Amino acid sequence: MIGQILFFFLTAVSVYLFTKKAAEIKRNIFLGKDDLNNDQPSLRWNNLLLLALGQKKMFKNPLVAIMHLVVYAGFIIINIEVVEIVLDGLLGSHRLFAAPLGGLYTFLINAFEILAALVIVVCAIFLIRRNIIRLKRFASSDLNGWPRSDANYILFTEIVLMSLFLIMDSCDFNHSFVVSSFLQPLLHHHSEAHVLFLEKACWWLHIIGIFAFLNYLPYSKHLHIMLAFPNAYYARLSAPGKMQNMPEIQQEVLYAMQPELAPTGEAGDPKRFGAKDVFDLGRKNLMDAYSCTECGRCTSACPANITGKLLSPRTIMMKTRDRLEEVGNNINANKTFVDDNKALLRDYIAEEELRACTTCNACVEACPVSISPLDIIVQMRRYLIMEESNAPQEWNGVFGNIENNFAPWKFSPDDRDRWINN
Repeated sequence: MIGQILFFFLTAVSVYLFTKKAAEIKRNIFLGKDDLNNDQPSLRWNNLLLLALGQKKMFKNPLVAIMHLVVYAGFIIINIEVVEIVLDGLLGSHRLFAAPLGGLYTFLINAFEILAALVIVVCAIFLIRRNIIRLKRFASSDLNGWPRSDANYILFTEIVLMSLFLIMDSCDFNHSFVVSSFLQPLLHHHSEAHVLFLEKACWWLHIIGIFAFLNYLPYSKHLHIMLAFPNAYYARLSAPGKMQNMPEIQQEVLYAMQPELAPTGEAGDPKRFGAKDVFDLGRKNLMDAYSCTECGRCTSACPANITGKLLSPRTIMMKTRDRLEEVGNNINANKTFVDDNKALLRDYIAEEELRACTTCNACVEACPVSISPLDIIVQMRRYLIMEESNAPQEWNGVFGNIENNFAPWKFSPDDRDRWINN
């Protein structure tokens, strides 16, 4: 009975803490402009199934994709077994579903065990790739400190949780499962009391580990396990590389050409063009920041980064998330946001990073979970140019030519067809 009470308390605290943090993340995302479109739902559900669930983009590298799918399936499918663990803990039962499901139960646990063994192997390979082989996209300086440790913590935790699951099954001599049965000979020389204690210890450590993992997720890049689904659903459906026009600018051009259409009376507060801080970005941008897996595929595909420029699309997303978390903590402390004299622009992301972008869309195409660093970059560059008139001299020349000659080149429109005569 004491065990049941402790388990109920542990479950309640874990669910409360996770729900509280999840609500904060939702609030932070909703600090952005409302741009979450729900049009063409069939296409959006198709994106969700193919990109988030099916991990379509990952299969550009089939071997890595299969390994990632194993870990992903292990996280999702094996946790179905957590339902039984939770009910056992609350009801004081042991393998609650074994008798009702019979042979199906044995089949399911066997499948879970095979998957658990594969997860252990794949996580070990991923640890080797990150820490021994040190692939370039995992060894870059933008992952120094917490980001690199975060990835290792998760992989190590997955190995521990899967190992505890297999050891727990091996202690149950009333059942013989496909993987844990190979571990049972190691326990035969121990007393029944010792084996029972080991099983209980693994059971408690396993469920405590799962609850700890649940509450670790919102602070980790692995939050993409959950946010990949809404992020894929709300992904923009326009043609790849198509930039979003600014209606405010289109209106200004229209009013300049047709002044009679301009509104009369007092003008409202001027609208900020582009984005200086996270409040100026859209909710999809902020969801992108929380959904980033920090895999570095975007940065590996970025031609600016490849040629040694400061820009790293992965860093853009990480810095956006860091600033959003700082804003969220500010709101937690003050009940409302109190100006901290900081902004995403310059305090987190430098002008040099923004100007290095070629807007080639390679980072967007490479991302497996429909994130667009390019959209954030473009909005911040719009702020620099339209709010601060801050652009390199070379760009100002292009802007002047477009304004005066209706083309980037310094030729009169009247001379545009003169080449025909040559």
